[in-house]
Amino acid sequence: MAVKVRFSGTLSRVCTALLAAIPGISTAQEPLFSVAEPALQDVLAPENLPPSFFTFAPEEFWAKPRDSYWLQFSNWVLTQERTQGDRIQALGEWADRTLSGSNQAMPDNESYLRLGFATESEYGDPAQFEPEARFRLEVPTVEEKLKLVIESESDELIPLSERRRSRQLTEDERSDTEATGAFRFLSTVGDAINLSNDVGVRLRLPADAFWRIKAEKSWQPGEDWRLAVEQRAYYFHQDGWGTRSWFGAGRDLGNGWTTLVSSEVEWVHDERKFELSQTANFYKRLNNRSTLNPRLGVLVESQPNWRPTSVFTDVTYRYRLHSDWLYGEIIPALEFPRDESFKDRASLVLRIELFFSGSIERPY
Repeated sequence: MAVKVRFSGTLSRVCTALLAAIPGISTAQEPLFSVAEPALQDVLAPENLPPSFFTFAPEEFWAKPRDSYWLQFSNWVLTQERTQGDRIQALGEWADRTLSGSNQAMPDNESYLRLGFATESEYGDPAQFEPEARFRLEVPTVEEKLKLVIESESDELIPLSERRRSRQLTEDERSDTEATGAFRFLSTVGDAINLSNDVGVRLRLPADAFWRIKAEKSWQPGEDWRLAVEQRAYYFHQDGWGTRSWFGAGRDLGNGWTTLVSSEVEWVHDERKFELSQTANFYKRLNNRSTLNPRLGVLVESQPNWRPTSVFTDVTYRYRLHSDWLYGEIIPALEFPRDESFKDRASLVLRIELFFSGSIERPY
């Protein structure tokens, strides 16, 4: 037994001496050896990545791009957005400085140019592409709450039935209201009601002077519901006066869905009647590129008596093709108009839309 103890003590002293003699492992806390990690650029090098990483063969990584008409056209489109967006913003800033007499311009104006191509296919009607164009030049002055607003169309002169179905229609189906130019004065009533007064003309010969006022308010009565109301009144020298009331209530439905139920009543002066719309909108963002927007609506008129004029439903699938200015839309729709004895009329709209703007704020 004593021999075993002396042998164990001798072996322990020998091991301790050997460990002390080897550099780098004299203490228990220091590692016996270290492994050098490869550089990040080596890990992500094309030749080191697995084949499943690529949507093409790895040997094609260094291949030269092949010229094609589509590649040249797409590069031209991308260049136009970068160029024209800055020009539109610069135009608004220049007009802002000129009108206000200041060396500085408001950093965020809502000027935009929207171009697109849309095609609609109905029963027995083949698809035909139609160009579309919308624009707004909105110039806020620095010193006062005054704006110069030039728009491609006047919202007040568009029929209610057309406004509610705007995304379903192509350019040849929309009313031509001519471009307008107006000075807009912004003000508030208390802390909640926003007011805007416009005085301007329709840009045509002979010119048609107009005036319009809009008051809007929104509030949240609880955690779930959000409410908003808007009242408009307007007068056009050649088309007479009119008024419009809108009310909307929205809330979250869960699972990423939201809803907006809205009612709108408009007085049509020329026909001496009221028009009413009731719509239910549902909205969901599917991912960072696409959204889904189903709708259901009914249109009603007061003459010769209160009666429905159309029932419609549609689904808008909107996909962001590139950045935040190139979009594609697919809109299947179904309408039951009174003019056709409420017989169903189906349509499918395909749209490509380019949005040029120097502002990050979109009009819709």
